[in-house]
Amino acid sequence: MASDMAEAIRQLISEKGISEELIVNTLQDALVAAYKKKFGTSENVVVRFRENYEGVDIYAKKVIVDEDDLEDEVLQMTLEEAREYADDAEIGDILELPIDPQEFDLQSVMVAKQTTRQNFRDISRDTLYAEYKSKQGELIIGYYQRERNNVIYVDLGKVEGIFPKKYQSPREVYHVGDRIKALIYEVDKGKNGLQIILSRSHAEFVTKLLELEIPEIYDKTIEIFKIVREPDPVGACVGPKGMRSQLISQELEGEKIDFIKYDIDPRQFIKNALSPAEVKSVHILEESKHTALAIVAEKELSIAIGKMGQNVKLANRLCDWNIDVKTEEQYLQDSRNIELKRVADSLFGVAAGEDEIEEETLRLGDLPGMEPAWANALAGAGIVMVEDFLERDEADIAKASGLSTEEVEQVRLIMEENIEIVQEEDEADAVGEEYNCPDCGTLVTPDMKTCPSCGVELSFEYDDDQDA
Repeated sequence: MASDMAEAIRQLISEKGISEELIVNTLQDALVAAYKKKFGTSENVVVRFRENYEGVDIYAKKVIVDEDDLEDEVLQMTLEEAREYADDAEIGDILELPIDPQEFDLQSVMVAKQTTRQNFRDISRDTLYAEYKSKQGELIIGYYQRERNNVIYVDLGKVEGIFPKKYQSPREVYHVGDRIKALIYEVDKGKNGLQIILSRSHAEFVTKLLELEIPEIYDKTIEIFKIVREPDPVGACVGPKGMRSQLISQELEGEKIDFIKYDIDPRQFIKNALSPAEVKSVHILEESKHTALAIVAEKELSIAIGKMGQNVKLANRLCDWNIDVKTEEQYLQDSRNIELKRVADSLFGVAAGEDEIEEETLRLGDLPGMEPAWANALAGAGIVMVEDFLERDEADIAKASGLSTEEVEQVRLIMEENIEIVQEEDEADAVGEEYNCPDCGTLVTPDMKTCPSCGVELSFEYDDDQDA
């Protein structure tokens, strides 16, 4: 029995990571609780463990009193009773009398067991919490155990990790037993016990992967300024023969990585962020509003904007600037328009902002109130001019550009507010109007090729004074 207790203590120390002192105190508290349940008090109980935990002894301390002064047999004893244990006992002395744990009734034993279990659960939870809290923000490897309500539960060895759907990559599919490397995003002692939240979607996860594979980042020789992620980002993989970034890309299920050099100068930083496009120059439009214009060659425009505007959107988020992208020709044309309008305003006394947009200036990106991000997304879909927008269905525009239907509707409203859209009348506009056949006088319409009465071929011409 004694060796069993010693072995149990050793297992708790090695397997649960609980300190020896905490284990001894917990067992002591359990025995004290059993004593109190049996005798109604714990004031006079003494618990002593033998060397190497080969056993435990329980004593009850009692004060020796005169027989006439005896009031509490649990705390006191008479001199006659005391002389049975110690011949030299005297009134006022305190004796420690051995208590056999087997004398405890069943209820006292159950209280001791319950106290022990609860204390060990609390200690184990606190120990694990302290251990994993210190690892928060670090990588950990576990194994897919089960799934419930789109939440994956991961076996981490000592505990179970929680991998919520919102922190999973949409590119990844898991099965029971799969190895999962994730970031310990949050550690909390909830109502249901210790909760270890895992993530593979946060930017910090990529940071830790970079530190793991690139020593220069780990030792701070290279400092990461900022990381932004999209479900399917497009970029260039870099590194010695691409090995470092390939390893990280594999861990991210093929997600590509682009390394952008940070620069304190926003112009240079925007140039770097728009790579792999070659940017000729960057103009700061309004520094307070963080709006900028990037000038690229014609062949670089689609690269700078990216598919559905993705490249420029990532650059916007990375630099915290609202970036518009134009070709050199577009920029020069805009510059000439601005200068001509300034001259016209000075000649005719038109206040700034009161003139309407010239018919020649029909680029969507030039319309007042147009978000550069919208214009860039539309340009990526080949919709640059107002005419391009009008020629296509709005649902098709939303699908091609990646804009929402609400954003496409806002673009249409901006167009209507700033320009007058006039549709030319053609033969279809005249369908339904009636005219007289030139031979027999029968009423005919422009959609008829021959007169239904005489069969003569019909031809309609239009001018400013007559309809047909």
